[in-house]
Amino acid sequence: MTMTYVAMKFKLTNDSGAIDQNDRYFQEIKDKYNQSFKINENNFKGADYDNIQRILILNKYAPVNASYIMDSYLKGRNEVETRKMILAAEMYLRKNKSYQNEVKRYEANKWKLPKSRIKGSIYDWMNISEWQDFKIAVTKDKKLIDSVANITGVESRLIVSCLVGEQIRLFNSKREAYKKWIGPLKILTVESQFSLGVTGIKEQTAIDIEKNLHDPSSIYYIGDEYIHLLDFKTDNPLNERVKRLVDYKNHYYSYLYAAIFLKQVKVQWEKAGFPIDNRPEILATLFNVGYPQSKPKKNPRVGGSTIKIYDVPHSFGAVAYEFYYSGELYDVFPYKRARFD
Repeated sequence: MTMTYVAMKFKLTNDSGAIDQNDRYFQEIKDKYNQSFKINENNFKGADYDNIQRILILNKYAPVNASYIMDSYLKGRNEVETRKMILAAEMYLRKNKSYQNEVKRYEANKWKLPKSRIKGSIYDWMNISEWQDFKIAVTKDKKLIDSVANITGVESRLIVSCLVGEQIRLFNSKREAYKKWIGPLKILTVESQFSLGVTGIKEQTAIDIEKNLHDPSSIYYIGDEYIHLLDFKTDNPLNERVKRLVDYKNHYYSYLYAAIFLKQVKVQWEKAGFPIDNRPEILATLFNVGYPQSKPKKNPRVGGSTIKIYDVPHSFGAVAYEFYYSGELYDVFPYKRARFD
């Protein structure tokens, strides 16, 4: 005890501490990214892109750490903190020549943009002003589309893919209807002649959809739980069918008929041994051409009606495909793990 007292009295037990070998590195990071650091075009241009690229490089060498950093970034979107996380991990890669060279190559070329860089969407028809009007119009129907998706088990985005093909050809600034109300009011076009509703369901197709719902022997039969989805409330189905499809204020049945059709052909192809669950372009093509052309086979062709958008031809199936995978309206109609429940 006497020895302990003497040691403590004369501070012989004090640990002077050690300076971390990376202290200078810590200081550099602190000086560069202090609390007053603000992101602007001059000091952190393209932070989102830059961080993601750096994480991808880091992932080759330290995938566990890169995964944590990416998760944190996606949840918080804090560019400065993300950069600090990257630099913290890089502290252990300063002597890794392969890593350092890859970072240097990236830094040297990251702002060398190609001369042929596309300014708008790579899908030319998404650069027209009418497309912006369509996005506003279809967003208004989100609740209806999601409701149909819930009761049919057909993904909302897939339903909208078929809607896009039908509507975009009608969203033409040269059309009188567009000038008068579609453009100004940002509403979808309801067809009422050869095709019906916003999804362009032909009357005979609608009748066939109804029949296939009630016929267990049909190759398109989707199950007992769906039998009553299109039951009529009056004793005049001919009149009621047309009214429900051309309702200008409520497009629910347009989406419901479309979703059921998609599920019916999906089941048909599945039973035949040629599943097309993950082929939105084929499903949309079949939606456009109808039951007679729905013949299951190994290598189905994408096509359908030719849609001219500012005199440039596009097939119905291709338009649906491009929209589906474009990421447009992702926040409104997100991708699900499965297109059919």
